[in-house]
Amino acid sequence: MADLQQLKQIANLLRQDVIRSVYRVKSGHIGGSLSAADMIAALYFHQLRINPSDPSWPDRDRFVLSKGHAAPVLYAALARRGFFPVDDLVRLRQIDSHLQGAPNLKTPGVDMSSGPLGQGLSAAVGMALAGRLQKKNFQVYCMLGDGEIQEGQVWEAAMSASKFGLNRLIGILDHNGVQMSGTNDEMMPMGDIREKFRSFGWNTGTIDGHSMEQIVQCLQEGEKNTNAPLIIIMETVKAKGVSFMEGKAAWHGACPNEEQYRQALQELGEVQA
Repeated sequence: MADLQQLKQIANLLRQDVIRSVYRVKSGHIGGSLSAADMIAALYFHQLRINPSDPSWPDRDRFVLSKGHAAPVLYAALARRGFFPVDDLVRLRQIDSHLQGAPNLKTPGVDMSSGPLGQGLSAAVGMALAGRLQKKNFQVYCMLGDGEIQEGQVWEAAMSASKFGLNRLIGILDHNGVQMSGTNDEMMPMGDIREKFRSFGWNTGTIDGHSMEQIVQCLQEGEKNTNAPLIIIMETVKAKGVSFMEGKAAWHGACPNEEQYRQALQELGEVQA
């Protein structure tokens, strides 16, 4: 289990992996991958009970990346955790690769195929219900995007999770405030998101999604949740870590040119191309 300083270093390494893999294939989603990197690092290198040598271990914790376009950072974490070789990352989005544009069950360590937004929380609800029926103690984590929660199916799943009292379900909202075509407020204002989830019967928490200390503390406390599902709202920055990309909708799905690629890696502490 990595300590806080190691987790910060791992998160930075995952960001570098995202930049490299997207640049090589000239396709992919950088912005939402970088904003989620700190939480993904904490989950895969500190929190989740998983076994890379046995990806289908029945008692493992489950993770659903509902915002499936952020697959590059998930793949980086799975590779660095040992589910498959790091060299596979260069095959992102290739036709003969298991690393497709959104997570799929062909990739070792992936618990749910995703991509179409709004569906992942429903799958996570099903997993949490199955765990209860099987008398298992695993946790189910589901990461959502803030633009994604404009989808109605998210709120149907939220109602179900509350109705069934799924206390082993933890939602994680990557609230970077920016989606593909602009800011959330420009596209579809969501108002007080925390209060919305509360009104649906969820326990709630808000953290700085780039503070490893707050992330780890909130995840550890979340395991003690006993009476309802929990949503952790992470306040994040789109494309965190690369100054010229941060907070800009243009970097939702854009690919850097060679100069931008080199600058991004330099800012992230990697000087080799």
